[in-house]
Amino acid sequence: MAHTKAQGSVKGNRDSRPKRRGVKLYGGQKAIPGNIIVRQVGSKFIAGDGVETGKDYTLFAVKAGVVNFKTHRGKQVIEVIHG
Repeated sequence: MAHTKAQGSVKGNRDSRPKRRGVKLYGGQKAIPGNIIVRQVGSKFIAGDGVETGKDYTLFAVKAGVVNFKTHRGKQVIEVIHG
């Protein structure tokens, strides 16, 4: 008689793949149009000048320049300034 559970020992041992979210370009780094600046869930960071928001809240540059982080009314704003 078998004393181990058949196929039951790995139930619930699965994990999702990493989503690779976070800041991709930091303040002071150069960006060109199309560069992803932040991958996020929800709007932790919001888009400022030279930055647009994708449908999954990804922030990306729409003009060339230098990435700048600032706070405006309690929200973190990311902008691309000409530099």
